[in-house]
Amino acid sequence: MIAILGAGKMGEALTSGLLRAGRPTSEVIVAVRRPERGAELRARYGVEAVNAREAAKVAATLVLAVKPQDMAAALDEIAPCLDPGRLVVSVAAGITTGFIESKLGLDLPVVRVMSNTPVLVDEAMSVISAGRFAGAEHLHRTEELLRPVGKVLRIPESQQDAATALSGSGPAYVYYLVEAMVDAGILLGIPRGAALEMVIQTVCGAATMLRESGEHPVLLREAVTSPAGTTASAVRELEKHRVRAAFLAAIEAARDRARALGTQG
Repeated sequence: MIAILGAGKMGEALTSGLLRAGRPTSEVIVAVRRPERGAELRARYGVEAVNAREAAKVAATLVLAVKPQDMAAALDEIAPCLDPGRLVVSVAAGITTGFIESKLGLDLPVVRVMSNTPVLVDEAMSVISAGRFAGAEHLHRTEELLRPVGKVLRIPESQQDAATALSGSGPAYVYYLVEAMVDAGILLGIPRGAALEMVIQTVCGAATMLRESGEHPVLLREAVTSPAGTTASAVRELEKHRVRAAFLAAIEAARDRARALGTQG
């Protein structure tokens, strides 16, 4: 039995992803605070909705999808209901495995995960790290849990905040870029609908080439950039406006915020 604590966007995305991957509804339960939210999820997915304590008592794998600032209270609530045989998987930004282990007070295997919203279309990037008491078996179980909804990568926990900034928040950077490109198209006289369709397909095509060609992004960019051509002019403007430096600063700021969220647990 898998229990997902937290019925926000990520909790619901994981629930729907598990079911799309073929997990029976009888093996998935969600823990909610509001009965009306439980009724909504029950009607939408056919899963049982219970409170956190009930979920903790029956689940072999407990997925913590609560907000970082709510984590301490959630752990206090479920701690009396757990035993050392459970696997705890946390998808809360910034919350360390050590913090979870100390709050639960047991030698429980804890695996920390950072996923992202493309879990909704089975294209998530999930990075996982083992806590003090988690071994290869627990990492494998977590991979089996997440692999149906995207790619899974193991990293040291010391890199988790950076991963949160890079891939966890990453979709927002892509959407921001799409917005800017569409705005540019409109400025150049292309209707919004046509500009959006052109940019979406361009982004999808470029991402597919990156994944399937195995080429370094620099080589792919250079293949588009003819000497003294249109792309070269565009890239020169991007460099002039320090777009690369802005991305570096933005991702560092996201990393720092992930660390700060961890201290709020």
